[in-house]
Amino acid sequence: MRIAVSVLLLGLIVPFALDAAPAVNAITIDGAIGPVAARYVSRQIERAEDEGAACLIIEIDTPGGLDTSMRTLIQAILASRVPVVVYVSPAGGRCASAGVFIAMSADVVAMTPGTSIGAAHPVTIGEGKVDEDTMEKIVNDSATYIRGLAEQKGRNAEWAEEAVRESATATAEEALELGVIDLVAESIEELIEMLEGFEVDEARGGPLATAGAEIKNIEMGARYKLLDLLSNPNVAYMLLMLGFYGIFFELSNPGAIFPGVVGAIFLILAFFSFQMLPINYAGVLLILLGIVLFIAEIKITSAGMLSVGGAVSLFLGSLMLIESPAPFLRISLKVIVPAVLVTAGFFIFAAGAGIRAQRRKPTTGSEGLIGERGITTTDVAGTGQAFIHGELWSVEAADRIAKGVVVEVISMEGLKLRIRPAGSTDEPQGRN
Repeated sequence: MRIAVSVLLLGLIVPFALDAAPAVNAITIDGAIGPVAARYVSRQIERAEDEGAACLIIEIDTPGGLDTSMRTLIQAILASRVPVVVYVSPAGGRCASAGVFIAMSADVVAMTPGTSIGAAHPVTIGEGKVDEDTMEKIVNDSATYIRGLAEQKGRNAEWAEEAVRESATATAEEALELGVIDLVAESIEELIEMLEGFEVDEARGGPLATAGAEIKNIEMGARYKLLDLLSNPNVAYMLLMLGFYGIFFELSNPGAIFPGVVGAIFLILAFFSFQMLPINYAGVLLILLGIVLFIAEIKITSAGMLSVGGAVSLFLGSLMLIESPAPFLRISLKVIVPAVLVTAGFFIFAAGAGIRAQRRKPTTGSEGLIGERGITTTDVAGTGQAFIHGELWSVEAADRIAKGVVVEVISMEGLKLRIRPAGSTDEPQGRN
């Protein structure tokens, strides 16, 4: 009886024991730290807390990012009830600028061999050039902030401050030796093994229990991927240009609807992107001026001067649109130059077509008949008939013209054409 009860209890306990196996949530941040990344990490921290994960691993490869987004993300990490591990990966990756601050705030920092960390000197974004005193204040604030994070987590605070003040950097092995990071692991599986028993704050569960943990790789959802794409400066710029094209085509062809709808959608998406980027609105105004000058070229003959001014304005506006010393927050010249050339080429072509249309001889109405040639179908003695422009017309001439002679229209009076023999130098008379 006792054996049967023991077997029954064992059968009930084992499934619960299996279900209780620890799980480790893992996410990836690959690229600049912006509002989307901060929002995504904050949401995944909440998810890890709800699921009771042993820890959350943030696999990171970043050149840096926006200060406000970085601080939002750090606040979420410090407030987390589950341990947060920052893992700089893959080989060849880096944890620079804002990434260093994020790493210093984590419970555990690990790196893959072949990665680097450092160069956290602050740069001003969207504010133009700042004076020396202001820059010193920014550096002092950043140095104090990262030093506080490093001291709180028991890391090398002196090196962290040097990363801000002197842009110090270190490889994975150097960072481990300097006490900047905690572990060097070849892979995330090796990292999980090394995390077993690692001491973290009691408020977050004490020593980590990751032995045999299931790795739950959580991919960024479609919503966050779309938001991340829209935060790309090059994408935002192209959306702005396509929006302008759509609105222009709609105004040029009222009632087309499709270009206007698409253009409006692109412009709204572009302005949504701009709220996540350090936009210089002088650049936006220069781009608008460039488009206006191109449109004016179609209406006004300026020997190409308006087109040149439009191209220069558009190019300068594109360069100034996102003002940042950080390369990952600038619009690539590989995007700007083709966009300017295509826009300039289109409007110059449109202007040229308009000028050619104005100079083209009319093909309809009375003006379209002047200069047309035909053949008389009767003798013209004062009046007669001739086949001109595919039609039989009543004609009159100052001199007698025989049947079958090639003639030329010199004027039109009512529904009667005045003609002369083709090649004659007589001056036109009574053009209507």
